[in-house]
Amino acid sequence: MMIKNILTNKCPKCSKGKIFKESNIYFNFNRPKMHENCPNCGFKYQKEPGFFFGAMYVSYGLTVAQGITTFLIASPFFEERFDLRIIAIIALVLVLLSSFNMRISRILWIYFFKKL
Repeated sequence: MMIKNILTNKCPKCSKGKIFKESNIYFNFNRPKMHENCPNCGFKYQKEPGFFFGAMYVSYGLTVAQGITTFLIASPFFEERFDLRIIAIIALVLVLLSSFNMRISRILWIYFFKKL
């Protein structure tokens, strides 16, 4: 249930309100717009100034995992194990997923500290 709420951009307290104003958080390349509080229950998302600095570490972890996964998927399609063309493929995938990573890392960070 919690994983579904994270992936569908739901409030950690009431599971009804949206965290981001956009309905599509996956492939949206606009600047993210967050609600300050849950529109349904009033849960405050940003606890203090600089609260989301920690979400950068979550985003970094997601990016590393996605880079390794992309390498493992792409490498069987090349003759050499470390073909330099794989770097371009990894870079493209990471750029395309960067907006998603930022949004999902903020949602995860909110869920980590939902008791505060």
